[in-house]
Amino acid sequence: MRRTTLQTVADRVGVSRATVSNAFSRPDQLSSQLRHKILAVAEELGYVGPDPTARMLARGTTGAVGVLLPDSLRHAFTDEVLTTFLGAVADALAPTGLGLTLLPPGEHGDVLPARDVPMDGALVCAVAPGSKAVNWLVRRGVPLVLIDEDPAAGMAGVNVDDRYGARTAAEHLLDLGHRHVGVLTAGLGPGPRLVGLPRPEDAVGHTSRQRLKGWLDALVPAGVSPLVSSQPSAYDDASVAARLLLDIEDPPSAVLCFSDAMAAELVRTAVDLGGRVPADLSVVGFDDSPLASRLRPTLTTVRQDVDAKGRAAAAALHSAIERSHAGHPVAAEHVQLPTELVVRQTTALLSA
Repeated sequence: MRRTTLQTVADRVGVSRATVSNAFSRPDQLSSQLRHKILAVAEELGYVGPDPTARMLARGTTGAVGVLLPDSLRHAFTDEVLTTFLGAVADALAPTGLGLTLLPPGEHGDVLPARDVPMDGALVCAVAPGSKAVNWLVRRGVPLVLIDEDPAAGMAGVNVDDRYGARTAAEHLLDLGHRHVGVLTAGLGPGPRLVGLPRPEDAVGHTSRQRLKGWLDALVPAGVSPLVSSQPSAYDDASVAARLLLDIEDPPSAVLCFSDAMAAELVRTAVDLGGRVPADLSVVGFDDSPLASRLRPTLTTVRQDVDAKGRAAAAALHSAIERSHAGHPVAAEHVQLPTELVVRQTTALLSA
């Protein structure tokens, strides 16, 4: 029985081999009508598409982009902000035929996905440019886009205006009369623990530094020295760090939180301790994740457009890959998206 090949499909449809190949691997190059016609004929003839390994060798591409994450891959499926971001990236890349490959940082041991996994480019999400994983990607010549990280030479980047958003959150509490303010954050060394007035440069990670700068931009000029509780990672259970802020003789009347997830833990801890939100404690989160609207009372928070961030990241990476394939240097453009305060039910005027 004669084997069905790409040429067989091309002859039946009356197009070139390249056009049939594009129907499978580069759908954005064809009209929807032509692509559907080619796929229908291929199905009729029993042709399943170009061999992936042969296609990769012939084109010098893999059809995959890596997403380097700072922590366990579990968070890609459990953290609502991260899942929204990845969904937006996947949707934006779908017309290009590129798919996502999730990569753990691999900082320990001999398993280094950044060194070994085939990919055409990578999004580096909150992983420092000097880390082992990023260094391997640079050595491989993989086009990179940094997400939620400090700008680096030769790399495109996408951020949100964390500093401005944090400042507006702190100003909101000051406008409500709060002067005994707490901060629940991450990245200030081991913990959970209470820390003195921290220096932003001591925080680990771009996002932690920028949000801390924003809070202090508003609080320090107002004469407020916040009580700060920190834990190593924003993904950790924040209940212990929250209790350190609240289960004391003179707890703060308001708390600024690194994320909505940490704010939710703070609210639960306050209720467990007999407090009322916002009557006894005002709370502000960050991100405006779906959790913020589900929480009762609904959470005052700082909104970042995670969907727009995902689309911007995908566009920057696709551009970097295309330029790399064409032999052009990657344009190290930096995109910063706005943030805005969303006032809901967890903040109120300081009661007399």
